[in-house]
Amino acid sequence: MDVHGRIREVLAETIREELAPEHQQLSAEDLMKALRRRGIIDDVMKELTFVTDVNDREMASTPKPATHFIDRQPPILQKTNIDPTRRYLYLQVLGGKAFLEHLQEPEPLPGQICSTFTLCLHFRNQRFRSKPVPCSCEPDFHDGFLLEVHKDNLGDGSKIVDATAMLSICDPVHLVLIKTDMFGETTLVASYFLEWRSVLGAENRVTNVAVELLGVGTESKVSVGVLNIRLEMYPQLNTTLSQEIVNTQLALERQKTAEKERLFLVYAKQWWREYLQIRPSHNTRLVKIFAQDENGINRPVCSYVRPLRAGRLLDTPRQAARFVNVLGYERAPVIGGGGGKQEQWCTLLAFLCRNKGDCEDHATLLCSLLLGYGLEAFVCVGTKAKGVPHTWVMTCGTDGTITFWESLTGHRYIHNPINPDDPPLVEQPKPMYPYRTVGCVFNHQKFFGNCQPSDAVEVCVFDLHDESKWKPMSGEAIKSVCSPGATTSLPPFPPLCASAIDASVISNEIELQLRILVSEHRKDLGLTTVWDDQLSYLLSPALAAYELERTTSVSAGNEEFQDAIRRAVPDGHTFKGFPIHFVYRNARRAFATCLRSSFCEEIICCRGDQVRLAVRVRVFTYPESACAVWIMFACKYRSVL
Repeated sequence: MDVHGRIREVLAETIREELAPEHQQLSAEDLMKALRRRGIIDDVMKELTFVTDVNDREMASTPKPATHFIDRQPPILQKTNIDPTRRYLYLQVLGGKAFLEHLQEPEPLPGQICSTFTLCLHFRNQRFRSKPVPCSCEPDFHDGFLLEVHKDNLGDGSKIVDATAMLSICDPVHLVLIKTDMFGETTLVASYFLEWRSVLGAENRVTNVAVELLGVGTESKVSVGVLNIRLEMYPQLNTTLSQEIVNTQLALERQKTAEKERLFLVYAKQWWREYLQIRPSHNTRLVKIFAQDENGINRPVCSYVRPLRAGRLLDTPRQAARFVNVLGYERAPVIGGGGGKQEQWCTLLAFLCRNKGDCEDHATLLCSLLLGYGLEAFVCVGTKAKGVPHTWVMTCGTDGTITFWESLTGHRYIHNPINPDDPPLVEQPKPMYPYRTVGCVFNHQKFFGNCQPSDAVEVCVFDLHDESKWKPMSGEAIKSVCSPGATTSLPPFPPLCASAIDASVISNEIELQLRILVSEHRKDLGLTTVWDDQLSYLLSPALAAYELERTTSVSAGNEEFQDAIRRAVPDGHTFKGFPIHFVYRNARRAFATCLRSSFCEEIICCRGDQVRLAVRVRVFTYPESACAVWIMFACKYRSVL
């Protein structure tokens, strides 16, 4: 029931009726009387379901309203304690308008699965996510987020931060809008940096902003829709600044940023001219100084990398590589053919919220995590087979060991350069990695262009201190535009979030769905299906060992698993097993992929005497709700010759 709307109507009516004759003052009591008279307060009281604490077992029987179902256990409502000695920014999203792409969508029926919008926020190391709302022309966002302005006690901890001090905080609120379709596939709709400081100069200490969201990638100039946002400070500011002061501060920051970026551009052009003068062939090398983000804005590549600590969510660099590898891979979408690669390096928040991205997004995240672990890590830009542009990560050991990390697979390769000047009889190392050429390497502080005679990776020497092999960029120039807080155009890095997925529940769900799919598939072939639960359970250790091997690069002992299987399969019977790994949780899609493998199809469609089938699913969760899903199909049957 639209309570607010109805109350507003009644109040407007009351004010018209009561105030017209003698312009008297209306008290709150008069208004309450008017609402009571129209029965609105009674309606509201009837509709309220009082939330009980889940631990209160006396209230086990929940009264059932006739109109809709209540959760058996009412959710535990978390109350946020507002610390009166701290400043908060209360950001409310009050619905969206003009999402014209969804103009034709019918209203979803109750209980029907439909595509949804979710809004993700990041502000000064705090992350929030709105409740998903059905996609429509006017999506019904109604969420409030309490953002702490000083998350870490910066400055004088005993004194509450005032308007003047807040004016110098140039971190924007980063909003990312994600669309999730009926099958759980996510797409990035918009990414927007909200300048919140206008609230510091608002007369009644509240400001309403209509934010026009623009599309991403090739559609970065096209409007997607409008969000109505209301900003408020808690506790209320004693003194507000004049709007003029706020505007002047913002204009000064923009001016300063533009000047720094202009100087860096001048320097980069000069550097590039010098680089081309070393050898004319250098203009074909992949030396990438700037890259476009999802909003089509050119940023220096060094700004996409920053040391990132995963807190207690990831323990080792190899586990971090595994986490980056299980985030989905998807090339930036292009409208129309042509086969050209649409380039889009996403900001970290957009990549994490969407849970998938291109190889550049994976490489910059992995490099940031490895830097956080104290390693000397760089992103390499080059090509792999057939000249396809690619990025990967490299770490330099203190003993000079060069290790390549493939961010899409989690594989690691040691690099031993081939010396082209050696006599033909000298045995040369055979490279295992898939990389062909490398044009440049960079991290958050350094940038090197490859100026060796050949840019083939196998003959490259990665001695970055040797300026005859690698042309460096000035560290000062990079720092002026890429160090945190250097310019207002750089988004701060968000922290990683713990997984919200219950691994055992999801494992069971996928396993049940696969059993149904296998039974139906066999039924279509005229075969019956008998499941062997004990055999299914015995497959667990193998799946755990496979994941452990992926995470640590050390193969786990699997003797117990093999022994258990030998004992479970009687003499004269044959056992077949097929493990497979996915990074998505869609059982139907996984099953379709499994059937494409002739070996797996042989197990699922097994014919014979005393056929027993088994399937085991094990989901391993990682931060950001990323998952590694291992599935093993198996069968045992009597061999009849």
